[in-house]
Amino acid sequence: MKLYMHPVSMTSRPVRLMIAEHGLEVEEQIVDLMTGEHYQPPFVAINPNRLVPVLEDGAFRLTESSAILKYLADKFDLPVYPKDLKQRARVNEIMDWFNTNFYRDYGYGWIYPQLFPHHRRPSDDVQSATIAWGKERALGWLELLNDHWLGPTRRYLCGDQITIADYFGVCLLTLGEVIGCDFSAYPNVKRWLDTMKRLPSWPKINEALYGYAEAVKGQPFVRL
Repeated sequence: MKLYMHPVSMTSRPVRLMIAEHGLEVEEQIVDLMTGEHYQPPFVAINPNRLVPVLEDGAFRLTESSAILKYLADKFDLPVYPKDLKQRARVNEIMDWFNTNFYRDYGYGWIYPQLFPHHRRPSDDVQSATIAWGKERALGWLELLNDHWLGPTRRYLCGDQITIADYFGVCLLTLGEVIGCDFSAYPNVKRWLDTMKRLPSWPKINEALYGYAEAVKGQPFVRL
């Protein structure tokens, strides 16, 4: 099997983290997003969406981080994706919530317009309004993550056992660390994040992310 990925990619890191934590034999191939390799014909032929990650399992190709996590967990019979119907539905629910609610505003509405020129809005007024709106919405989702999904007693998103939802969600959340966000105002989120950072593979998988954060440190970001 081969995983096309980039080590800073928010959606590649959940898959890489699960692979590393479970010792799966998956070859990695870096697609250089910084030079636009994902827009070049060889990679477009692999994924017309021009996005990473992509998993190749023989002749089978699969895109979308959430789908890849589920596929690998089932293929290798990993306990991080429960077989029980209701437990699995809960995992699916929180992963969909991160994808369709949290990440839309947190990533694309607030943080990406500050980090990447191709996400910047066409005028300063529109840019400022976009970031203000995105941050306001993101703070609401963070409060929901803190109070509802995690709460004061839940160790992981779906209970006392880690699931693929935790791999997925925490790697989206740590996008905020690139612009210097401090999550101490959300103590349950902070506790969960600290728990995930104690995973053995965390430092290696996130080395590139924190290197990127260091490279942009000092820029005037709108942060928590």
